[in-house]
Amino acid sequence: MNIERLVRMANDIGNFFKAEPDHAVAVDSVALHLKRFWDPRMRKEIVAYVDGGGTGLLDLVREAVLKLR
Repeated sequence: MNIERLVRMANDIGNFFKAEPDHAVAVDSVALHLKRFWDPRMRKEIVAYVDGGGTGLLDLVREAVLKLR
């Protein structure tokens, strides 16, 4: 899948959960969403992208992706 599209999708999820006042809960919620609804190949690609720097990802999303490892 196109990494730009994955970044955009992940950031959309992050933007939804960033309204959560508890940062740890927001990170866990993003990670859980990615685990439940993203295909394993998509998760593998976004993890590799974060490992390579994760340019363009919200910090919240980057933290959540690191939890998926």
